Amino acid sequence: MSIRHGYYAGRDGAEYEASPDGDSVRLYTAQHAEGFRQIGPDRFVQVVPLSEVDRLSYVSTYCTWRGEPFLVLSEHEEWVRVEYTGGKAGVAERLALELFDRDVHQTWAPRSEIGDLREESV
Repeated sequence: MSIRHGYYAGRDGAEYEASPDGDSVRLYTAQHAEGFRQIGPDRFVQVVPLSEVDRLSYVSTYCTWRGEPFLVLSEHEEWVRVEYTGGKAGVAERLALELFDRDVHQTWAPRSEIGDLREESV
């Protein structure tokens, strides 16, 4: 399962990374497609009216690591960036998590140690 975190939009039977902006939505793809313009290496964008999008949702990926609940933020090679969602300072300390912001604890975890990987959409 690939890690997804952010907005996604469905249009014409395809799904795209997305960025809503008022009455418009920016759709992103890694390959050139009709109507898309290149904005970087392997990055193409098309701005469409919100009314042309079949669905728009925010997708978050969750997991467990060392028996505790986490939000998955990103991945790099065999590592996954996770943020603790359990809310217990003692657990964050026991796991030696980095304090990213007030009451926000994160770390890089080996992908092989991640369990119960699942997506939630809102």
